[in-house]
Amino acid sequence: MKRHIMLREGVVSGWCDQRFLPVLDQFVKNFDELGEIGASVAIVSGDQVLVDLQGGFVDRAKTVPWQADTLCVVHSCTKAATALCLHVLMAEGAVSRHDRVTRFWPEYAQAGKAETTLAMLLDHTSGLPALMADVKAGGFLDWQYMTDLLAAAAPLWAPGTAHGYQMTTFGWLIGEVVRRVSGQSLGEFFKEQIATKLKADFWIGLPASEHARVAPLIRYKPNKKIAPAAFTKRIISEPDSISAKAYFNTGGFKADATVSYEAEFGAGGGITNALGLARMYAPLAAEGQVLGRQFIRREQVALIAETSVKGGEDKTLAMPTHFSMGFMKTMDNRHRPGGALESLRLGSTAFGHAGAGGSLGFADPETGLAFGYVMNQMGPGILLNERGQSLVNAAYISQGFEESILGDYRRGAN
Repeated sequence: MKRHIMLREGVVSGWCDQRFLPVLDQFVKNFDELGEIGASVAIVSGDQVLVDLQGGFVDRAKTVPWQADTLCVVHSCTKAATALCLHVLMAEGAVSRHDRVTRFWPEYAQAGKAETTLAMLLDHTSGLPALMADVKAGGFLDWQYMTDLLAAAAPLWAPGTAHGYQMTTFGWLIGEVVRRVSGQSLGEFFKEQIATKLKADFWIGLPASEHARVAPLIRYKPNKKIAPAAFTKRIISEPDSISAKAYFNTGGFKADATVSYEAEFGAGGGITNALGLARMYAPLAAEGQVLGRQFIRREQVALIAETSVKGGEDKTLAMPTHFSMGFMKTMDNRHRPGGALESLRLGSTAFGHAGAGGSLGFADPETGLAFGYVMNQMGPGILLNERGQSLVNAAYISQGFEESILGDYRRGAN
């Protein structure tokens, strides 16, 4: 069904299958009650688009309407796209998760990293969650400079013995292996082997010809009434911590600078919309199949879905985290002070990735559904906030799922 719904200050339009009307209702509520400015949400099943909604405005002044082809920086949702590049190479037999990084990137053997495997890069156990030495101004825009720094850096723990979210380093660690194996840059490989094949309007390195479609991000203004996450407390109180270095040591990188749009920042510079995110995840929700063919081997999808890191304090995020190889799993930390901002609650079989400010993409093999949500008004926390999680909740409720005692969504949980 196609509907145009008037809000107090804008319009929501697009497509919504009757089965997902709760998602439409919540999307509208996000604008009317939760401060949404511009956003899109999409749900895809195989080749079928079940939800493709957009609404609000591109700008803070609310003068330019959000369009169906509006794009936005999705921060760490990009990590899933980067990880998928390496998984495609695994599925083709070009690499194995057990391979040492040095098989493809010999320089990486420096400073005690010779035994690091590709699996350790993917599941955030490599020991390089941040660079402790200062990154030069503009360093994030210089691929060779960043990969040279990482190759020379000493790990902050013995690789494979602990976990710490590779907030900014993930893209170069994985991307350099992709480049060495494929002969293409990360952005080129993603475009040719994934985005184009899946008809996903998703870019790691956006050409100048597409810049006009990007909705600039609107920064979150802290609310003293909301308890901060432990990560937020740490970056303020411990400037030399892993958390602070991961967050601040960026060489002055600005996500919304046009030069950053064009950079292939594989940890957080991806640019897409909700439908682009959902289409990327569509084959991962359908045993690797999409558009009438096997996009990736089903055994590889099963590997992606398997939890690799479960619980224990993440040395970067300062909270318990759950990861598969390159993707996030459900993390229900609501029992902790500020834990509502440390949580991501999906189905029990689902995997995906959140981005700073609240964007999200995921696949759920049990339902066969792929989901995407992007917005320009950033929210609090380091995983989801109320707007994104409420859309996830509505999607699962639409399918007859209930929240389980473990905090994830399951059929007939209660």
